Amino acid sequence: MKRINIALMGFLMTFSFSLYASKLVTPSLDDIEYPDDEAPSAREVELGKTLFFDPRLSLNEKQSCATCHNPDLGFGEGLETGIGTMGGGLGRNTPHIYNLAWNVSFFWDGRAGSLEEQALGPIQAAGEMNLPLEKLLPRLKGVKYYQDTFNAVYGDGITAQNVGRAIAAFERTLNAINTPFDKYLAGDKTAMGPAAVRGLALFEGKANCTKCHDGANLTDNSYHNIGIKGDDKGRAGINGEASMTGAFKTPGLRNVVFTAPYMHDGSEASLESVVKFYNRGGDQKKGRSDIIKPLDLTKQDIYDLVAFLGALTDPIDVVRPKIP
Repeated sequence: MKRINIALMGFLMTFSFSLYASKLVTPSLDDIEYPDDEAPSAREVELGKTLFFDPRLSLNEKQSCATCHNPDLGFGEGLETGIGTMGGGLGRNTPHIYNLAWNVSFFWDGRAGSLEEQALGPIQAAGEMNLPLEKLLPRLKGVKYYQDTFNAVYGDGITAQNVGRAIAAFERTLNAINTPFDKYLAGDKTAMGPAAVRGLALFEGKANCTKCHDGANLTDNSYHNIGIKGDDKGRAGINGEASMTGAFKTPGLRNVVFTAPYMHDGSEASLESVVKFYNRGGDQKKGRSDIIKPLDLTKQDIYDLVAFLGALTDPIDVVRPKIP
């Protein structure tokens, strides 16, 4: 009887994992939606990368997109909250930019509806790069490389729209889609260790992570108040809906091991502390979503969940361009 029970448990665990895997899939490059339904050329991507690393895109030419979205820091800043080009502090953590090709809204509060719009936002924002577009365009037109390349790629030269398109074209290449978890989904059951496999079961089971972190990009592209202390209005500051007060966009989790600190305010320094935050049901009940509840996770459970999050890793090596 004991052998039968053990065999039955093994079958149920295998069946459960197959169910878990069926809800989480590897993002497909075929599913990326491009402007004009056309993938960017290598030259357009290179143009976007050059702009991304060029400090000319800030008012005082001291800050580039890559200053805050640093490839060496998981395309984040490594700080609780960001710092603008003029030295002032920002109110939120710098979000990573992995796998944005599959996103449908951008920024913590979702105020941008396209990657092109998102790319132009920080350039113009007074607290960030602080450079109005009417000053950016003449600056770029004074550089022969930009004159020649924009004309070659777009035909109509240097425009605000084309600046956004170029940066977005580069950002759509920053995709982590060959992680140990993806290999595990593809059938390589040795790709993840036992702790990560247990963490996968918890991720979709007891820990209820897939309530928000689901689908190919491990995000529901929605907004939730998860019980973080503070008075930031979040999504409500954009759409005016009181129910969205303190609600922020669910971030994707690929390469999450590189993107500390975590949460919209950078208040959690490690993945372990993030899991512990959810385990206690957040830190503030007012306005908190009903899906956030104490989880009763054990120390082993917490370790296993962190191990699974580590299996979502696919490092991206970006060679910094020579700035013209």
